[in-house]
Parts: sequence; structure tokens; C-alpha cells
Amino acid sequence: MTKSAELFERRKRRTRFKLRQTSGGRPRLSVFRSSQHIYAQVIDDLKGVTVASASTVEEATRKEARGSNKDAAVRVGKLIAERAIKAGISDVVFDRGGYLFHGRVKALADAAREAGLKF
Repeated sequence: MTKSAELFERRKRRTRFKLRQTSGGRPRLSVFRSSQHIYAQVIDDLKGVTVASASTVEEATRKEARGSNKDAAVRVGKLIAERAIKAGISDVVFDRGGYLFHGRVKALADAAREAGLKF
């Protein structure tokens, strides 16, 4: 592994470890971003299942693909919040992975909060 990949994995493990200690059994809103797309899923770690997911790859968000990557992240944040609330989950723990809480990750989190998720 390259040095940057190793550092990213260390940040990701450190973040997840802290989340496990403070989650209190709440599901985890996990974010993954690539250079072109952003993905979010609500995961129940106790049961080991994905409760809700949304991404820019889906047909629902691809139709509204006009605008910047940040706009797409806002759309995904609103969509994941709607799907999680529909599944009966309103309190989650935000898992940013190894990414900084900035840019697209922050835009997704803010949109999910505005749409009704609490974290």
C-alpha cells in the first residue's frame, strides 16, 4: 500500500473506533466519495444490515444531475434522510470515514440534517 492509502485507512479505523464507543446502538450514516460520485448508507451494525442507501449513481439522482458535485451531495443527503426516516430511523451517527468534514461530505451531512436526521 502507498503511504497516503495507509494514512487514509488509519484515519478511517480511528474514526470508526470512536463511533463504536459513542454510538449507543444507533445506526451509522456512512459516506463514501469517489472523484465523480458520492454514496451514503445507513447501516445497523448490531444486525449487520444496510437499512437505507442513496448515491449519485441511482436513476433518481442522475435525472437531476445538473450542477456541481456539491449540489449532487446535497441531493443525496436529502434522499438518504427521506429513506432513513421512511424506514423508521431518525437518530444516526455520522461516519465520515477517512474524509475531512469539508466540501461534499459536509454538504451531504448538512442536507441530511435539514431533511430531518439527527446526529
